[in-house]
Amino acid sequence: MGNMGGMLAIVGVCLIVLFIGAMGRKVEWVVNFILRAVMGTVGIYFMNYLLAAKQISVAVGINPLTILTSGILGFPGIAVLYGIHFFKML
Repeated sequence: MGNMGGMLAIVGVCLIVLFIGAMGRKVEWVVNFILRAVMGTVGIYFMNYLLAAKQISVAVGINPLTILTSGILGFPGIAVLYGIHFFKML
């Protein structure tokens, strides 16, 4: 029975390490999402600016849906948004 306390301590420490590791991955995912969303929004803004300078009437609006799309998908999400708008021009 004396070994039971030591075994519980080891299991407890292992569970704490696993919990810290799991939280670290979630924090990394959230930070990654936020960075992609911010960079995607900036990319949409500058792409709209460049297309307006070339007098091409395709502009993707900056709203929660486009920010969410760029945050989840990143650059391919922005390309899809512009692809949808170019398709609507046809």
